[in-house]
Amino acid sequence: MLIDSHCHLDFPELAADRAGVLSRAKANGIDGMVTISTRVERFDEIRAIAEQNPEVWCSVGTHPHHAHEELHIETDDLVRLSQHPRCVAIGEVGLDYHYEGDPVAQATGFRRHIAASRETGLPLVIHAREADDDVAAILEDEAGKGTFPFVLHCFSSGIELARRGLALGGYISFSGIVTFKNAATIQEVASFAPADRILVETDAPYLAPVPYRGKSNEPSFVRHTAEKVAEIRGVSLEEIGRVTTDNFFRLFSKARR
Repeated sequence: MLIDSHCHLDFPELAADRAGVLSRAKANGIDGMVTISTRVERFDEIRAIAEQNPEVWCSVGTHPHHAHEELHIETDDLVRLSQHPRCVAIGEVGLDYHYEGDPVAQATGFRRHIAASRETGLPLVIHAREADDDVAAILEDEAGKGTFPFVLHCFSSGIELARRGLALGGYISFSGIVTFKNAATIQEVASFAPADRILVETDAPYLAPVPYRGKSNEPSFVRHTAEKVAEIRGVSLEEIGRVTTDNFFRLFSKARR
């Protein structure tokens, strides 16, 4: 059993053949997935996908690329929307300095989402790109106000952020990037992260793992990511499936097997 802890079933690449995507996932032993919110104003669409498909859960949140567009979204809004029975997480949210954006808006949204995670107990799904120090600093500062569960999703950062995140009790989720030849740092993190803090995901339709690199990604491909993590850690695919599934239901505790 495997769970794809992060995908985007609302994106056009997957929406065009959603039934096929879900069928192929099941055929490859993927028993559940979380379709992730990138805009709160599109939450109705995300929620509907989860309502219509029992193997799908959803989150609610604003991706940092859209932080400046949704500054009107307050913590109370996130808390209210997250009460839907199929909503199991807050996010994705975080900091992304790769493209020109508004770092103040991103940080403001990040802290509001953290507050919602703290209030609801739902895990925070964190996006970090070229912003390791600031992400870690905000997490450490906010943890001083009260704990909250979180996962560093699609991990592509440095070892220091991994260590600081783990020290705060966070989880780390590995995507298809871990299968890439130039991913030595991420593979190192996959080797030392505690077994009870690792997840696997696709971030579909992006970042398809080898042997599908360069193609549109989908949840069925998470098996290849899990195989690579198993190889790195010197365990079987069955063991990684068991561990990451148990971890998923511990972190995403609102989800039910």
